[in-house]
Amino acid sequence: MKLVSEKNKSEIKAVGLISGGLDSLLAAKLIQNQGINVVGVCFESPFFDAKGAKKSVKPLGIPLIVIDISAEYIEMIKNPRYGFGRNMNPCIDCHGLMVRQAGELMKEIGASFVFTGEVLGQRPMSQRKDALRCVEKLSGIDGYILRPLSAKLLPPTIPEQNGVVDREQLLDIQGRTRRRQQELAERWGIEIYQSPGGGCMLTKEGFSRKLKELMEKEPDFGVRDAELLKWGRHFRLPLQTKLIIGRNRFDNQRILSLRTDTDTILKTSNYPGPIALIPMKEKEIPQEDLFLAANIVASYSDCPEGQSCWVMVSAEEDSRRVRAVKKKVAEYREYLI
Repeated sequence: MKLVSEKNKSEIKAVGLISGGLDSLLAAKLIQNQGINVVGVCFESPFFDAKGAKKSVKPLGIPLIVIDISAEYIEMIKNPRYGFGRNMNPCIDCHGLMVRQAGELMKEIGASFVFTGEVLGQRPMSQRKDALRCVEKLSGIDGYILRPLSAKLLPPTIPEQNGVVDREQLLDIQGRTRRRQQELAERWGIEIYQSPGGGCMLTKEGFSRKLKELMEKEPDFGVRDAELLKWGRHFRLPLQTKLIIGRNRFDNQRILSLRTDTDTILKTSNYPGPIALIPMKEKEIPQEDLFLAANIVASYSDCPEGQSCWVMVSAEEDSRRVRAVKKKVAEYREYLI
């Protein structure tokens, strides 16, 4: 195998998936050390964002392209080919989608390959050797996906075979221990990175429970419905109406920012209380559910227990008051998702 000259390497570009975690940064550094220009790519959806990646790449001087894959992700998560992990995390399909998007970027900017920070055996579902192979099949760029941290334990990729990348300078890390990664981080002065697996909502039990319920009750849900799952307390009322009640001022602001013209807002009018939202599409709210929703909202307000109060119900250009009684919130626990 003949290696590409250093002069020619300076003209080579590679697209690296950057999560903001240590592994993806080390992978990028390994490729940079071979004189190859790295272009980072990070993805956003209702389930994860690019904040960590943006912060982590700055010291390495890596340009970062952020791509919103919300619509594609929602469709994928409704029927992931390789299923879910412990919670609602479709890790193999998720990686496949991201690498496929990175592959499109690779072709668009004339890069030679895509690389990731995946480590063989680090995660039981998505980083087994067979799982890595599944990602390659989903990606549409089979043969052009390099895992620099574990490359010596995997079959040579096309960029290695063509001498674009020197395989001897790649690594053979495997397993869940992070000792070698920490040593490399100290050697290269990499200090800003995110905790492993901490940025994905789909790995969290409470969020996954709400998402699973949404998928069962509203299989045609969209991006906005998934975004709402991150904010407030969620209730499913007897006639299947969804009620979301803010926990604090920030929740209230986020819920209001996601409101559409067909939604209904509820709020106590004579006592301080949370913002509540009933997300609707085309059907009307059953009166039984609406009155129950008003009573639940009253129970989270500052109205004295056992007393009645008014709840303002606002939908489009129509507003009305509904009388409700404050009870203990525990009485409505059966409706809490």
